[in-house]
Amino acid sequence: MFICHWLGIPHLKEGDVPPQGGRAGWAAPPSPRMGPWLTLLKKIAHSNNLVPEFEITLEATHHGPITTKPTMFVEIGSTHEYWVRQDAAHVIALLIWEGLGLGEDAAVGNWSSQTEQKKVILGIGGGHYVPRHMDVILKNSVWVGHLLSGYSLPMEDPGQSKGETSAESIGGTWKQSIKVSFDATVAAFPGGEILAHLDQKSFKSWQKNAITDFLGKQGIKIGKPGDFS
Repeated sequence: MFICHWLGIPHLKEGDVPPQGGRAGWAAPPSPRMGPWLTLLKKIAHSNNLVPEFEITLEATHHGPITTKPTMFVEIGSTHEYWVRQDAAHVIALLIWEGLGLGEDAAVGNWSSQTEQKKVILGIGGGHYVPRHMDVILKNSVWVGHLLSGYSLPMEDPGQSKGETSAESIGGTWKQSIKVSFDATVAAFPGGEILAHLDQKSFKSWQKNAITDFLGKQGIKIGKPGDFS
């Protein structure tokens, strides 16, 4: 498995001890290279005959270390059997070589506010491997901001008042998580159009209502899959 993901633990409260580095309530600026490099990684892995043996996927934003630079992880996963594979390491080396433009071709994935495609996805909801966000990203070659799985959106069940949910009525650090991740994405894509993409099927109705309410009050636009083309 080849894995790419962002850094951050935006859902943790002040005083929480991060289990894998980072700082509670923080997210690093996402490297704009993620989307274009994901496409490039698929191409290189195919040309080296490592697909379908190696799945190519994104993971949701998680763990540290702390950095203020636009950053992403590119990994070989997820057991020792694969970590020691020289053919897999060769693919990652080629990705970095070609992605940074160290050969004859230009670098891949450098963001410019003058780019024609300005839409950037902020993924909200889903599991650790965010398949529904992945579908949108790969079909549209969209720029990629933070991707927040369900575990990064702690929401307190409102109980009997579920039918009247609003952002203010639902406790938990989910609002902090979204706001921190949105701000970090904005910082990484100056001039970009940040659109939230909700994994609708991963939420209960009261959760979706509260998130939609919060996004609207924050002025964060919600995009359907077709809006990213």
